This record gives sequence, structure tokens and C-alpha cells, in this order.
Amino acid sequence: MTAFVDENTVVPAPRTCPANHGPSAPAAVAAVSIDAATAFLEQFHGETTPAQTLAGRLDEVCREIDETGTYVHTPDELTFGARVAWRNAARCIGRLYWHSLRVRDRRGIAEPADVAAECVAHLRDAGRDGRIRSTITVFAPDRPGEAAPRIHNEQLVRYAGHRTASGQVRGDGRYADFTDRAVELGWERPEPPGRFDVLPLLISRGDAQPELFEIPADAVLEVALHHPEFAWFTDLRLRWHAVPAISNMPLEIGGITYPAAPFNGWYLGTEIGARNLADADRYDLLPVIGDRLGLDTTSERTLWRDRAMLEMLRAVQHSFDSVGVTMADHHTESERFLTHVAREEIAGRRCPADWSWIVPPVSGGLTKVYHRYYDEPDPEMRPAYLPPTPTP
Repeated sequence: MTAFVDENTVVPAPRTCPANHGPSAPAAVAAVSIDAATAFLEQFHGETTPAQTLAGRLDEVCREIDETGTYVHTPDELTFGARVAWRNAARCIGRLYWHSLRVRDRRGIAEPADVAAECVAHLRDAGRDGRIRSTITVFAPDRPGEAAPRIHNEQLVRYAGHRTASGQVRGDGRYADFTDRAVELGWERPEPPGRFDVLPLLISRGDAQPELFEIPADAVLEVALHHPEFAWFTDLRLRWHAVPAISNMPLEIGGITYPAAPFNGWYLGTEIGARNLADADRYDLLPVIGDRLGLDTTSERTLWRDRAMLEMLRAVQHSFDSVGVTMADHHTESERFLTHVAREEIAGRRCPADWSWIVPPVSGGLTKVYHRYYDEPDPEMRPAYLPPTPTP
């Protein structure tokens, strides 16, 4: 269970295994902390009912760490850890569903080509023809002396940003640098470059040079966008992919780090309509929408951006709904998040939340999550999905 430390708390010295004389770990990957393993196993046994006793499991893990510098999670421990990491994710509004996360255990896979194949399988398994299922695929962990795989893409599916001769970007402006890197590694841009070209996967073993892997078109579920009232919206030829699988955040459970562990929920409409397609450094489409709507864009005081963003959001939500692809809306999800907070309080657990991420970018004051404060995020909370590590 989680312990809270204040200035009057006596913190015990770190636990060590008796006869701790196993092989030392290379500096790149340190031996797993007994304290971290113990804290996780105590939490696992406190919230579940494993067949093995806590004392027996701790003895096993202690011996494994003594002999190898690490240990191996049982399938149940891995599943619990991945789900609790989602429960602890302070920036996610969709945590009510943490206990339903499907875990694909692929810890025996480390070669880039095999990782890429399983990433494609992940997209197909999670997409399910639009009935999106929350899924994580966990690949080989860091081990002393063994380099684990790394996925360098921020998400499994992202669109390229192609720099033009005029200095502008065709496609997703946020990924212009990543696109250039892929080209340097051997990726051939589509000819002509499009606005929604799916980037290849960049996967490596440890700090080795990344290898390129194309994602088959039939593995990328996409939704063409149209508006419920304005026929001209279809002429913009916009679309977006349906499975937001984050792929560059390491998963840490009980002191073990899984650098490659892509996971997905499903989109909130505002992520696409109010950010991805609207942000000035992404697709910057609000001026286009405002012009098509005939709005006065000469002054911010006309609130033309607000009106254009709302119509963009309506189009995104309507398009996903009309083809039966799972998508949440910010009003419903705000209420469900507060249900999650209440359940966590009843369970006696903290529910950290980053207010700036929980409150949606559209109509924030109209949602219930806006009107309260939350437990401060704790960067030391584990299990957790960690911030992305810099890539070579």
C-alpha cells in the first residue's frame, strides 16, 4: 500500500538481500531495487488474492535479484502493474476503465522486426473494426547486460510533416523533425507528399540505430471527417486514425522498466477537433474553417476561433459516431472521471490529477471536472508510465 512520508517520519534503510554477492549490473542498467520490488508486491498482495503467500514470493524475488540483478513478474503481476499504472496516470481523464485494460504479454520479444510485427498486431487487436479496446503490449524489459527494445515514435500511428520549399509544412507540423529523421534513416516520402501519410515505426535495441518498419495500410483504422450540416466540410478531405496508441512512455512496475509498452484507450473528441487539427503547430485548420463559415476573422474579439473550433469538434464527433468507431465526448467523460475519483476515495487511495490535462480544451467551465481541485501528481508514484526518455 502507498505510504506517505512527512518530516517526522523515520525512513528505514533500504532492504538488501542476504548474501548479496551476485553479478553486478552494467552502469547502463542498474540492478532492481529490493525496496521497489517489495513495495509493489505488498500492493499486489494487498489488492488481490494470489495463491502464493507474500512472504514466499518475496523470498523468490530476493533470490532472483541476488543472482541476476532483476526478477520476472508473473503474468498476474504484470497485468496488475500495467492496470495500476493507468490508474496512477495523473494526466488521463479516462481512468474509470483502468481495471479493463487488456494486457498482451510479449516479454519474450526484443528484436526490432518482431516488435514491429506485434505493434501492427496491437493496432488490429485494439481497433476491432471500430469497437476500440483499451490494450497494452508489453515487450522485453531492461535487464543488466541486455538491451531492451525501444519504440521511438510517440504513438504507433502518426502522420508525417513534410517541409516544403516555401518553409511551410504539409501534414502534421509537430512531426516535421521526426519525418526528417525517418528520411535520413532511409524512409522514402510518398510522391507526392500528402497531409495524412502514416509514418514508419522506428525501433531499436537499446541505443542502437533505429530500424524502419512500414505499417500496413489495413492495420490503420481511419475515419473520414464530414459535418452533420455543412456539405463543404467533406471537400476538405480530412481524416484521422482511430487508435491512439502511445508508444514512447516506459512502463515501470516494481523496479523493472519496460521501455517498449505501447498502450491505448480511445480518443476524446477534443483531442482531435480542438488540438490535433486545430493547434497552430499541427494542422492549423481553424482559419480554413472560419473562412468557410464566413466568419469575421479580422479580430479575435469576434470569437471566430471558438466558433470554428466547435464546428470542427462537431464534425469529428459526428464522423466517428456515424461509422460506429468508439470516441468519448468531454462532457460524459468528465462525469465518469469524477465517478472514478469517488471510487478511489472509497477505496482509501489517492487519485492524483493534473488539472490542466483533466479539464478539456473546449467548454472547460461547463464540465464538472473544472470546478474542483485534485490530489497533486506524485512523480514517485509507482507503478507508472514514465515520461519519454530522450532518443539518440
